[in-house]
Amino acid sequence: MAAEVKYRDIVREIALDQYGYVTTKQAAEAGVPAVELPKLAARGGLNNVAYGLYRVPDAPTSAFDQFAEALLRAGEGSYLHGDSVLALFGLADVNPRRIRVAVRKRTRPKLPPFIDLTRVKDDVTTTLYEGLRSQRVADAILECRGRIERSRLMDAAEEARKEGLMTTKEWQRVRKELRS
Repeated sequence: MAAEVKYRDIVREIALDQYGYVTTKQAAEAGVPAVELPKLAARGGLNNVAYGLYRVPDAPTSAFDQFAEALLRAGEGSYLHGDSVLALFGLADVNPRRIRVAVRKRTRPKLPPFIDLTRVKDDVTTTLYEGLRSQRVADAILECRGRIERSRLMDAAEEARKEGLMTTKEWQRVRKELRS
């Protein structure tokens, strides 16, 4: 006889793929009724982070936890942009106080002070870095012009190219635009 899968195990499996976080919607899509998450939280199996967002208390911590939380709080379609993408990889020596998250549609979640939400209208090409939806590094570097010194952005572009975060075509475009 097969052992019965517990809701706690299902939720934990989802959360461990997302830096310890799980949303009510994700749990429901995996077959865990939404009413079970508050019950698990009451028993200490989860921490309620925000409305519809939970964290497994014993999930290993990483440098990407806060980025994951910011994206999950902002909702579907959100992505990291600007200096937050650079901070993700330690490029341009940036350490922003707020994580910049872009959203394509109007959203009104309650956000903590470390998240800066920006509504964008145009369609931006995004990618996954470390499992986090983000603006491409080349575009993030160019978006930071005027806020970060040009020389630091050029150094960031060189480092990103060495690390394989930019294609040759992107590298050439960024160099050209930073020089002009």
